Amino acid sequence: MNKHISEAVIKRLPRYYRCMCRLEQEGTERISSHELSRLTGLTASQIRQDLNCFGGFGQQGYGYNVTELKNELRSLLGLGKEMGMVIVGAGNIGQALAHYKGFKHEGFCVRAMFDINILSGRTIEGIDILHTDMLEKYLEVNKADIGVICVPQESAQNIADRLCTAGIKYLWNFTPCDIKSPPGVIIENVNLSDSLYLLSYRINAQTQLK
Repeated sequence: MNKHISEAVIKRLPRYYRCMCRLEQEGTERISSHELSRLTGLTASQIRQDLNCFGGFGQQGYGYNVTELKNELRSLLGLGKEMGMVIVGAGNIGQALAHYKGFKHEGFCVRAMFDINILSGRTIEGIDILHTDMLEKYLEVNKADIGVICVPQESAQNIADRLCTAGIKYLWNFTPCDIKSPPGVIIENVNLSDSLYLLSYRINAQTQLK
């Protein structure tokens, strides 16, 4: 894909994909941009513009074929290709991610978890939990694509450095701090506090209007 796609458009793709999955499960065969607008909270014009960035998925007067659009979005998002993940940090967030069964359905497989405080031989959902000291040794002999960082903030940069040095090119960061990485490494940050603060802002703004 040669043309530049804005980050804002890319961030809306998962919303469209989830919507198509739900519609397909409900037995809907096709849907218009106006109906999608009602389901997604985006304008029909915005939806058409976003999807047109990737080609003509719909037909005027017909709308979008739900299954075809779902499959196109799945392909754009790179889902279904098996990607191995290692989770560093077996606290509440790390364990919640390990328990989530939806990842495997889309091709994301948690290979192992690491924590500085572990009981030898412990597992979660059949996933081995190893001491963090074994991280590099494990990655020497086991392939992983994504490193998931769920450690305390003060340890995040060190863990990121170790993952990158061990050859991990993609990081999913759940710590509330900005991590520096070498060129070529892609980081996706999930800041739960930021999301809650934005909700608080909207509550505050709405309250002030009353």
